[in-house]
Amino acid sequence: MMSPRTLLSAWNLRAKKQLGQNFLADPSTAEMIVTRSQIVPGDIVLEIGAGLGALTIPAARVAQKVYAVDRDPRMIRLLKTELLANRLSNVRVIEENILKVDIEALAEDDHRQLVVMGNLPYNISSQILVQLIQSRKVVDRAILMFQKELAQRITAPPGCRDYGRLTAMLRYCSDIRRLANVGASLFFPRPKVDSEVIEVKFKDILEHPADNEDFLFKTIKAAFGQRRKTLRNALAGSALRPDNKTVATALKDAGIDSSRRAETLETEEFVRLSNCLGRILENLQE
Repeated sequence: MMSPRTLLSAWNLRAKKQLGQNFLADPSTAEMIVTRSQIVPGDIVLEIGAGLGALTIPAARVAQKVYAVDRDPRMIRLLKTELLANRLSNVRVIEENILKVDIEALAEDDHRQLVVMGNLPYNISSQILVQLIQSRKVVDRAILMFQKELAQRITAPPGCRDYGRLTAMLRYCSDIRRLANVGASLFFPRPKVDSEVIEVKFKDILEHPADNEDFLFKTIKAAFGQRRKTLRNALAGSALRPDNKTVATALKDAGIDSSRRAETLETEEFVRLSNCLGRILENLQE
């Protein structure tokens, strides 16, 4: 492929900052990411933010099929031309905001789990991860590139300042590992920070399944909603609206000290807490 700078100039286009468009400009890095993603010929790939095709093209040369999603119609036209030039016919280009794409419907078309890839724009990275968690029954794994700061939060262990709601949700249902660092100089336009590629491998069997997964995620959100407060105060002041006595009882039943903060809880403890709190609230409603 031509460089992003050359391609955009040839088409009289500019990257849109509001869409988080920083295009990978180093073909060897793109090949490395696809290789470390361990894509095999039978895989169906869903790419988020295909852009100019830096990852689309090497992925399509290996995978059975690639769904290339991008919301920018200018890039869609350019991408389709690049795919034709590379004689790739196994890519279905979808012009849409990924948050509006029915991921489960795509997987059902092929009767196979998806491998998700993408260089995610910072402003909707968290929303995309939540979307993937909700759709994980049809997603085997996701290989995603994030800005360094967000990557550190996603991979942070309990007890760390960076550990938060999203990390806790991911640790419940997936294994996370770092795949590669990608310097800012390898993108055009050059972003202000480096990036990191992370693999999120969704678990087939949960180690500590919650009684009610939706309520678990609400409990995690409530616990981190006021992260400087103790668990007791954060939960009592949350959208779940339990009274102080209910929160105290749930924490005691779960074997968790009420003076602890959300960032100190392991996955199993969040599950125990949500199970206990959920049961108490259910009984109160009967």
